[in-house]
Amino acid sequence: MTSLIQNKILIYIVPFVIGLLTSFSLPPYSFFFINFITFPILLFYLLSKQTKGKWTCFSIGWMFGFGYFISNLYWITNSLTFEEIFKPLIPFALILIPLFLGLFYGLVTICCSYFNLKKNFSSILIFSIFFSLIEYLRSFVFGGFPWNIIAYSFTDYLQLLQILSFTGTYAFNLLSITFFLVPTIIFFNYGKKNKLFLLSLAGLILVINFFYGSITIKKNEKIDKTNLNFTIKIISPQIDIKRHFQNEEPEKIILDLIKLSKPNSLKNTVFIFPEGVLSNIYLQDIKNYSYIFSENFSDKHKIILGMNSYEKSNIFNSLVVFDKNANILAKYNKNKLVPFGEYLPYENLFSKIGLKKITQGYQSFSSDNERKIININNISFIPLICYEIIYSGKINRNHQNFDFIINISEDGWFGDSIGPHQHFAHSIFRSIEEGKSLIRSANNGISAFINSKGQIIDKIKSTEKGVIEIKSFRQAKKTIFNSYGNKIFFYFLLFYITLIFFLKKKKTT
Repeated sequence: MTSLIQNKILIYIVPFVIGLLTSFSLPPYSFFFINFITFPILLFYLLSKQTKGKWTCFSIGWMFGFGYFISNLYWITNSLTFEEIFKPLIPFALILIPLFLGLFYGLVTICCSYFNLKKNFSSILIFSIFFSLIEYLRSFVFGGFPWNIIAYSFTDYLQLLQILSFTGTYAFNLLSITFFLVPTIIFFNYGKKNKLFLLSLAGLILVINFFYGSITIKKNEKIDKTNLNFTIKIISPQIDIKRHFQNEEPEKIILDLIKLSKPNSLKNTVFIFPEGVLSNIYLQDIKNYSYIFSENFSDKHKIILGMNSYEKSNIFNSLVVFDKNANILAKYNKNKLVPFGEYLPYENLFSKIGLKKITQGYQSFSSDNERKIININNISFIPLICYEIIYSGKINRNHQNFDFIINISEDGWFGDSIGPHQHFAHSIFRSIEEGKSLIRSANNGISAFINSKGQIIDKIKSTEKGVIEIKSFRQAKKTIFNSYGNKIFFYFLLFYITLIFFLKKKKTT
């Protein structure tokens, strides 16, 4: 009896520990090599337990996901510390969110169990298909949360990431999982020569991809820079997030921003300030402070600022372009809102028990459905606000041409944790996918200028304030992924399925 209980407990503990260890492959640790150990153990453990029943198979994936997410998403609870109403929810959020997200990995292992996996290469392909497909679904169902997909393990290894310009994140994720599982071949029923051949082939492909990435980066460095004929200033002010819940003085904050950005009336400059630095006033109130702008900025200046705005009964999280007199030159309303952060799902129900969105105010933000290119001084920008940077294949739905991705954010909700590093990692992936330089202005987060190959040209840490100046950039060709988007992922899935049928047919002949 004791032995039976111990075995049942191990079914939960072993995958939980594997998931916990796997989380250290993500930024800011980026120990991606861990996955070459944890993923083979996970698959081999599933193979050894699949005869125990569907619940056991589901539990293996579920507990793996629980361990994985509880380790890398603990920082979510920091957003619940700013108001007393949310503090009692911290233990529930710490446990229930990872448990919920872990369900997706439970679906992976239970789906695999229906195929009665054997100790052969087809099992690796089947596991990779389900794992990557369900991670893709996780990115879109229930509003979607494509955070900490396994592929982000390679964030710090740009040579290996250049393939993103062809594959995009989801197809790259499929390939990554497959390669992480290759060491499982050691335990398979193959001869030594076959094992050595498959392991060598996988290693050769990785080496070829590394050299391809290295050559791509070096080629980009030889491209002549395009002068902007004006300066872009990325401002990272690090204004305390607690101001959201205090009666701030907008005039003082505006003056602090101006002091940090040091406008020169003789130089053509575009100033990019982050999301929500003026959190207690709306766009419609900005004219009340136009005298400050006109006194400190000139006709040679443009100002990009994240602000809340309202239209009729709707409130939007907006990115706005101003001139020196606070006249609106362009405006973008956020398309993809943060659940619970910017809007309360099932608001009619939850509001009755006193809950609200985490950000200040009780009314949920409204989302827009249009993302237009913004043109300033003959340079085009595609705007993204905070959370929108994490959606691969969704930032340029009309496949328009543009010069820069611009991302403004407020990462103070993450606290001094690994959260800002994980958020920043998405910026590197988006720049390579789209083949565009990326400008990121974050308050209490990482601000940076990233080129089209994901190289960080300049950076301000999340614990620092400062300014980054951009006077030139290298233009890159339109990428394959920019043209075809996430269709490429499904082409790869079709190839994998074809390969599985080929291997099965070869075995029967």
